[in-house]
Amino acid sequence: MPEVRHIMAVLFILLIAYGGWKVKSLTISGAIGAFIVGFLVYLGFSFQGLLLLGSFFASSSLLSKFQRSKKLSLEDMLVKGDRRDIIQVLANGGVPALLGLLQYTDKIFSEQTLLLGFCISIAAANADTWASEIGTLSKQKPRLLLTLKKVERGTSGAVSILGTCAAIAGASFISIFAWFMFSLSLHLTVLIIAFGFLGNLIDTLLGQTFQLKYKCKVCGKITEKQYHCETSGIKQTKFSFLNNDAVNFLSIILSSLLAFILLSHINGQ
Repeated sequence: MPEVRHIMAVLFILLIAYGGWKVKSLTISGAIGAFIVGFLVYLGFSFQGLLLLGSFFASSSLLSKFQRSKKLSLEDMLVKGDRRDIIQVLANGGVPALLGLLQYTDKIFSEQTLLLGFCISIAAANADTWASEIGTLSKQKPRLLLTLKKVERGTSGAVSILGTCAAIAGASFISIFAWFMFSLSLHLTVLIIAFGFLGNLIDTLLGQTFQLKYKCKVCGKITEKQYHCETSGIKQTKFSFLNNDAVNFLSIILSSLLAFILLSHINGQ
């Protein structure tokens, strides 16, 4: 019965949100955000979509705990910790949630186009998360993508070989899961990997160029925090105005939108 299936879905989403809060991967607001995202994804893409979304949140939460002691020194550079609040949840899950709502209510776009955008949006989020969580463990200092200047681990806009490989693996993980969940063709599976990784590259470019970063006047450290060592830092880039959550959200939107444009062009031929 449909009603029973819907009730089971709601209970399942509540359980996942509660579990995320219980293991300290989510704040209370983050758990509320996870429920909202999960419910909208379920409306559009049923349990398969929920499982795909869950694979992202589960893997990212596990990786955030992986070799935690080696990452503690990087927290001083970040505005937020590893417990996701509602803004962080929506930054990563807002696009999949919106596509789920469109899939449920809208008849303008084809179901395959929305499904592909949904898979790519999660692949992009996962690629960026895996790149960040694994890349920061690299023994070599990363380099800024545009200038190749060596910087400290955890610096926004920097890349490493380990982090790049992790991004490709993260996009591939979601793509293979999507292939299994939705019986996708091989070329669509490859497309998800390509645009998922592209989302990570866009995130890196935005992180280097438009993300807010400050230099501490006391210790000289470059950080996302405006206030460090109890003093206001010096803004590093004149035109920077985005925080990390905005960068994540925009990179996911842009990678999904570029894939949509490509598909529309191909289908129009």
